[in-house]
Amino acid sequence: MAHYTLNQYWRLFASALGFVIFGVCGVLFKLILLPYQPKSYAPCSGNLNTQLAARRLVNRSWFWFTQYLIKMRIVEAHFHGFDKLGRRGQLILANHPSLLDVVFILSRIPEANCIVKTDLLCNPAMNSQIRACGYLPNREDLDFIEQVHEILQNQTLLIFPEGTRTGWDGEVKFHRGAVSIGLRSAKVITPIVVKMSPPNYKKGQAWYKIPLQKPVYHFTVGDDIDPQTWLAEKPLPIAARRLNDYLQDYFNQHSKC
Repeated sequence: MAHYTLNQYWRLFASALGFVIFGVCGVLFKLILLPYQPKSYAPCSGNLNTQLAARRLVNRSWFWFTQYLIKMRIVEAHFHGFDKLGRRGQLILANHPSLLDVVFILSRIPEANCIVKTDLLCNPAMNSQIRACGYLPNREDLDFIEQVHEILQNQTLLIFPEGTRTGWDGEVKFHRGAVSIGLRSAKVITPIVVKMSPPNYKKGQAWYKIPLQKPVYHFTVGDDIDPQTWLAEKPLPIAARRLNDYLQDYFNQHSKC
């Protein structure tokens, strides 16, 4: 028991240092990313090559941050099938059990776009990165749907269809809008199942609540889904409902520890 307590204290210290590093570097990126930032923020109207360069820079820094988490034995992470990711027109759908999912995933897909929460634009450690990378704040209007369609013509897009982190019961519940977007605009839909044990960095959980064992992540890429196969059987609204149900079952079956 003493060994586990010592290990928890180490992970508490290393986690605190990691969050400080992430926050400080996020603020410093305001200066680094100045040449990449548009004068007015509009994700689909900026220069794509500039956005891709910013994403490679930001996601490389996130890669080193995840390496810090792993090397300092705060967490353990395993990646399966990531060679299938990063294609043009690919919509990636992932479940969202913890705070770190987006950092781990995007650090391994350096040019991918991502739909983010709108309130992150008010976060001083994140807003410059979001603007420079051209990440798309989530909204509910026709302009948003058109922007997503435009992005999926020549980029990879990551969406967390739950809209927030998975609850403590582990039940994955998708908003149907993400699947509708995929059927309408994507060339291919690819799931990533995120599994972690023990649960940590959950919604509403204080960062200093350190579990007894080191959290272990598995990020597993599933088989591609062809939107046209589903649309060939039923019209869009029915196909979206059926595919959403299928994906919810898929994620609930494969994400449980």
